[in-house]
Amino acid sequence: MCFTATPRGARLARRLVSLRLDEWGHPYGSDLNQDLTLIVAELAANALRHGLVAGRDFRLRLVETGDGVFRVEVSDTRTERRPVPEHAERPATGDEESGRGLYLVARLADRWGVDGRSGAPGKTVWAEIGP
Repeated sequence: MCFTATPRGARLARRLVSLRLDEWGHPYGSDLNQDLTLIVAELAANALRHGLVAGRDFRLRLVETGDGVFRVEVSDTRTERRPVPEHAERPATGDEESGRGLYLVARLADRWGVDGRSGAPGKTVWAEIGP
């Protein structure tokens, strides 16, 4: 789905993922639902903060693969500001204003990364949970 690149759009994306997981049999209070919802919240916030191009939306994709893996993808239209995996290896210190989002994603997800978008400018940050 496509969401406006606003705090409201990020909130709606987070709620949609939680609702969809509940509909797929993973209740709101389950670890999977809570972890994926938090991952989406962080990736959507990063799309707004670091991937914003005026007048452009961000995209969210949630899939459950046949082998039990849940994959979430958040795409924005800013190509040049890509997350650096090394930044996710250490938490931000108490006085830093940012730097905790990817650390949380890296700790909650089994795998995560960033790819270029096919057919459009920008990037896709993805995370997977599952076997």
